[in-house]
Amino acid sequence: MNKRVLTPIALAIALAGCQSEQKEQANTQPVAAEQVAQNDANLEQANPFYSDYDTPFGIAPFEKIKIEHYMPALEKGIAEQKAEIMAIANNEAEPTFENTIEAMEKSGDLLTKVTNVFYGLIGSMSTPEMQAISKEISPKLSKLSDDVYLNEDLFKRVKAVYEQKDTLTLNTEQKTLLEKTYKGFVRGGANLDADDKAKLRDLNEQLSKLSIQFGENLLNETNDFELVIDNKEDLAGLPEGIIAAAAKTASDRGHEGKWVFTTHRPSFYPFLTYSTKRDLREQLFYAYTHRGDNDNANDNKKIASKMASLRYQRAQVLGYETHAHYVLENAMAKTPENVYGLLDKVWPASLARAKQEVADMQTFAESEGADFKLEAWDWWYYSEKVRKQKYDLDEEATKPYFSLENTMQGVFYTAEKLWGVTFKERDDLPKYHPDVTTYEVFDKDGSSIGVYMTDFYVRASKRGGAWMSSFRKQYKMYGENVKPVIYNVLNYPAPVGDEPVLLTFDQASTLFHEFGHAIQGLLSDGYYRSLTGTSLPRDYVEYPSQVMENWMTEPEVLNQFAIHYKTGEVIPMEMVEKIQASGKFNQGFATTEYMAAALLDLKWHTLKTAEEQDADKFEADAMANIGLIDEIAPRYRTTYFSHIFAGGYSSGYYGYIWSNIFDADTWKVFEEKGIFDQDTATSYRKNVLESGGTEDPMIMYKRFRGQEPDPVHLLERRGLLAPK
Repeated sequence: MNKRVLTPIALAIALAGCQSEQKEQANTQPVAAEQVAQNDANLEQANPFYSDYDTPFGIAPFEKIKIEHYMPALEKGIAEQKAEIMAIANNEAEPTFENTIEAMEKSGDLLTKVTNVFYGLIGSMSTPEMQAISKEISPKLSKLSDDVYLNEDLFKRVKAVYEQKDTLTLNTEQKTLLEKTYKGFVRGGANLDADDKAKLRDLNEQLSKLSIQFGENLLNETNDFELVIDNKEDLAGLPEGIIAAAAKTASDRGHEGKWVFTTHRPSFYPFLTYSTKRDLREQLFYAYTHRGDNDNANDNKKIASKMASLRYQRAQVLGYETHAHYVLENAMAKTPENVYGLLDKVWPASLARAKQEVADMQTFAESEGADFKLEAWDWWYYSEKVRKQKYDLDEEATKPYFSLENTMQGVFYTAEKLWGVTFKERDDLPKYHPDVTTYEVFDKDGSSIGVYMTDFYVRASKRGGAWMSSFRKQYKMYGENVKPVIYNVLNYPAPVGDEPVLLTFDQASTLFHEFGHAIQGLLSDGYYRSLTGTSLPRDYVEYPSQVMENWMTEPEVLNQFAIHYKTGEVIPMEMVEKIQASGKFNQGFATTEYMAAALLDLKWHTLKTAEEQDADKFEADAMANIGLIDEIAPRYRTTYFSHIFAGGYSSGYYGYIWSNIFDADTWKVFEEKGIFDQDTATSYRKNVLESGGTEDPMIMYKRFRGQEPDPVHLLERRGLLAPK
């Protein structure tokens, strides 16, 4: 085949698009063509993505970025990266690590710059216009990925360098980059023949579009539902703060003088926990657990089934038994069989504990005169009552000690005690929403190490859940240490009037958890952008965030931040002891609902057929096969399981409990040596937090711990070990 080789500039011009109509005009209307060219030049000059950000720390100038800037910048970024890739592939020099592997790592700077902002904001500032852009650009990005991994000339160069790996003088991080790059090509289809490459492209494009649609449907379903209450008697049992928040939600949604509850978690969970109106609890629970399962325009059943089918087909094309086998090859677990091995150890004990918890709640309910069998929508309500009875611990009594502002200070106190890291609020830095608070972060020697943003309050434009990501990662590959810009997004209820936001114990734990991800991004110390921060296997990346939660319940930490927002009283030690004593309470439920979702994920992705399933029947059969009791629904049912159908966790939702093994094992060291022991903290920072994905995670963990983690500590923590 005769190939016409384009220079990077020529290729960028050819890919710029929107040129045929202008070219015709150029032949007949030179003045108009000049005007069009001038308009295009003006638009390009005004696009903030096309030049270095003239802002402190190089933070994106959010106030200057308009919706019309995204698509041109995304398309230009794609064109530039294609040109850069073509230049590498067609380089006539002998392949080396520098001119091939490192050159690829440095390609796509503009595209990275734009996608960091676009996908960062579409999670928390979504609009119909942004969703439309996402739909349009998603298949183009999928095609770009295929264009890279299926480029035969490029793969030849990558393979040539990889085959020399034992003779090259490479440091550890370079070896990791080479290994990951080569495996990425093989897993991306580089060894396939022409027909299978075409099949792979088609499958990837379909999956990309369906994933976007799944997430959009779920956001719409979550935002659309309202439980409108106009009779004050129907608020029975609800704390005043929850009632006030519901009144504000009602006002915001045009129901002045009423109260509105939604399927957003800050609204859903308190209502299920405290409302005495069982029929209304059932109504809200049904709405929450049937998001995407309503045979309407937002239905996700067929989308999920289609995606599972396409993923199986893709795995087959790539030579893997199932999608799970394909995904887990790059995980700590390695195979579905290993995952099932762990889950099968934990599931029987967690289910048995859950059944005992049901029995305890049923007995309690009957003691109060209930003449019905408990259902799933009763769990939160009666488990809270049993907790009060067993531990004399009222969650509402603890909330005044966990104001959001104070809990944030507890997070900062912990970081400073462990690593000397401090945070200074900066009101002068760019932010993408008024709710965002921005901090400059300093190391123990006083040097600035990055920027940390928080975005805490629920809003309609924000998807559910909590997460960490970056507008820019840390790296050194251009000769300077580029500082990270990290953010945490959560969904706490917005403040009402002058009252502070008061957190439940679980919400406070989530704040510590997400900060655990953030501190890894902030303390990152690597050379290559693709290996720094949280660039880790799915079943390891949750480990640092889970470790962070442990400090929250330590008396020394609680005494620093758990201060009553009205009285200024430090949380009483008696209450601390009750919190610690109740730590294993309801663990049967928590573990079982989580593991049911993890097993559902694996069930979808160990399918060995391309036949599309009836999603409801498939899920029901899967839950029946593992013996899930009726009183518990999986934490995520198929139609709103965005982790696996609209996120990056397919075949990987089990990763939270796998990461828990490392977390429990690590905390054992801090318990033995002291929760702020500086030698342990320094080793943990160096071998876990700073190193990111620059080396095999197990090697780094053993460097910190001296051995592989022992799962027994996880079982002990959850109270799931059989008595000796």
